[in-house]
Amino acid sequence: MNEQKRQKLLDVIAPPAIDIELDHVKLGNVFVRTLFVFSYPRFLAQNWMSPIINMDQTVDISIFMNPVSTEKILKQLQSRLTGIEAEMMEREEKGMIRDPVLDTAYRNIEDLRDKMQTAEEKMFQFGLYILIYGKSKEELDKTENSIRSILESRLVYVKQAVYQQGEGLLSGIPLNLDELKVTRSMNTSPLSSTFPFVSFDLSDDKGILYGINRHNSSLVLFDRFSLENANTVILGKSGGGKSYAVKLEILRSLMLGTDVIVIDPENEYQYLAETTGGSFFKVSLTSGDHINPFDLPAPQKDEDPKELLRANIITLIGLLKIMLGSMTPEEESILNEAINQTYASRDITPGTPNFWEITPPLMQDLFTVLENMEGGESLAQRLQKYTTGVYSGFLNKQTNVQLKTRLVVFNIRDMEDDLRPVAMYIIINFIWTNIRKELKKRILAIDEAWWMLQHPESAAFLFGIAKRARKYYLGVSTITQDIEDFMNSDYGRAIITNSSLQILMKQHAATIDKLQQIFNLTDEEKYLLLENNVGEGLFFAGTKHVAIKVVASYVEDQIITSDPEQLLQIQKEKEGE
Repeated sequence: MNEQKRQKLLDVIAPPAIDIELDHVKLGNVFVRTLFVFSYPRFLAQNWMSPIINMDQTVDISIFMNPVSTEKILKQLQSRLTGIEAEMMEREEKGMIRDPVLDTAYRNIEDLRDKMQTAEEKMFQFGLYILIYGKSKEELDKTENSIRSILESRLVYVKQAVYQQGEGLLSGIPLNLDELKVTRSMNTSPLSSTFPFVSFDLSDDKGILYGINRHNSSLVLFDRFSLENANTVILGKSGGGKSYAVKLEILRSLMLGTDVIVIDPENEYQYLAETTGGSFFKVSLTSGDHINPFDLPAPQKDEDPKELLRANIITLIGLLKIMLGSMTPEEESILNEAINQTYASRDITPGTPNFWEITPPLMQDLFTVLENMEGGESLAQRLQKYTTGVYSGFLNKQTNVQLKTRLVVFNIRDMEDDLRPVAMYIIINFIWTNIRKELKKRILAIDEAWWMLQHPESAAFLFGIAKRARKYYLGVSTITQDIEDFMNSDYGRAIITNSSLQILMKQHAATIDKLQQIFNLTDEEKYLLLENNVGEGLFFAGTKHVAIKVVASYVEDQIITSDPEQLLQIQKEKEGE
């Protein structure tokens, strides 16, 4: 009875037919070909097999290592050394010049002999076989050419097991049978480079789950605050899963006690804020949420109030350059004096005690000062649209928003495109002012940060915050889909360099070459980014990086999804309750 069951099991797992041909084996409808490595370079780099292991095609690799007696190898090495010495002496007697090939061989053999005598090295017979699969012979040929191209670029050469495909199949499947017996001698050091499982393991018991390591299916658990800085940059084309990954990080960070502030240009974070009990502010020309750029923070214990006022004036000049356009040095000087007079009109001067407690001036006050200042008429005319003109409902009122909840979202979707850099500048400055008041673990997520790079002043301002964030226990997440503009900016590249955590999602072919250059990507990683599915990418943490797949639970997915179809379904379910 047991024999009958065993036979039925064999019938189930066995292919319907096996056809062994000259250069392949056909298992049912599947074509299989065995390749063996027959030549290696003098030096092998670590992880040289990684491109083959991580290929999209199905590939099986079998490695056979059989130890060889050290005593036997030492005798062979001594014999070889004697032969080389004799050849070198013969050339010397004939007056011939020294052969560098013989000199190198002599040194290498002598070095290997010394290491084997001290047990630093051992010798093995090493065989490497590769099984490739396809639905046709043409597909086998295509895969074989890909493998040849990858390996030959590393001076590693393969051949088909011609007339031995049956033996090759047995050698390639996990039966521990080396039927091909195509081996070569290799000592421990180069042999170690063939170890296939060298994917970085990014697991930290203090971190949050970012996703699954696509190389070995381990969990990517990481604490961004454990790095030299907690800044993150996330780059990817539209629809690649950037915002989804950011929202998932925000949700999980909130669970572990980290406060989060978000600048949301497309209204993607409102439901997340509502679900987690956060605050959601709409900043637009007609909204009731306002931020006054003239606000002054209370100085910290180690801060000079005079320097604080001076720094805020510099920040205001940067903002007004974005609002009013290019200025001559004379106009900058007039503007600087006008801002000082505007503060002074409210009795806010470096000598005023506790001036930060006084109600600050408004943009209308600056307009009035410029209008009545010699040389300020032109600047007043350009500023008028922000005080009494079409943009007057935006920044000409006292601040009425506060950062009281664990998650705060500033939405600028309804802000005109021309005003978005201005709005982001004001919001980030307001956030930065509040962050400096209290040392607390926070994340600032700036979605579509390329808006800030359109003007040198706002780009410099963003980079300055990213550079100083670590001092205030802040991690700045910079997210953008306009990768070309970001990488063409000096400040954009500086922000990338100053971010210890970098996540690259699916990329566009037009920008992948520049991205490869900046991140030192291999060709395999480059093609991986071009062919990624939604939610897949590369995760860089310091010197380590892995291929990652962002994975959320059902509940998390319902909270953070941006898929229009899912959002409509969720809305219908809400209405039906």
